[in-house]
Amino acid sequence: MVMDGNYMHGLGLRTAKLGVKVERALSTCPQSTASAIFNIVGGQVQMTLIIGTITTILGAVGNMRLEENPTTGTTELICTNVAAGTYAAGDLMGISGVPSASMLPAATGGIPGMTTQGVNLRIGTLDWRCSASSTGAMSWTMFYIPLEDGAYVTAA
Repeated sequence: MVMDGNYMHGLGLRTAKLGVKVERALSTCPQSTASAIFNIVGGQVQMTLIIGTITTILGAVGNMRLEENPTTGTTELICTNVAAGTYAAGDLMGISGVPSASMLPAATGGIPGMTTQGVNLRIGTLDWRCSASSTGAMSWTMFYIPLEDGAYVTAA
């Protein structure tokens, strides 16, 4: 592979395909509620991939899903519930990008990338919702492309 000083192997390819990477450090499960994991600031973005890594077994977390919670407008499902209590530390979770499809568990040892071209998110937050209380924990990685000048994402 030919590389110049401005194109690092892997990083350049990942950025060209998926956009900007933002990571949210380990956090405990929301307790029977929703909790912001990412802030969408300054304009709309297109989420091209999200990966949740279970760091502490989720236990009695019940159902889990992701939601777009815009500052203006209606909260929308990004995916439907998945019963997540049986997944182990180290398992990965993701979404297909189809709102009517459930969150993707790591049942096959990994998760596929999003099957859509991405999910457009409005200014506000991307929330993680659990239907029960648990001591489990996850970290999150999101890739996105800004759709408006000045739009960006931060970890919540």
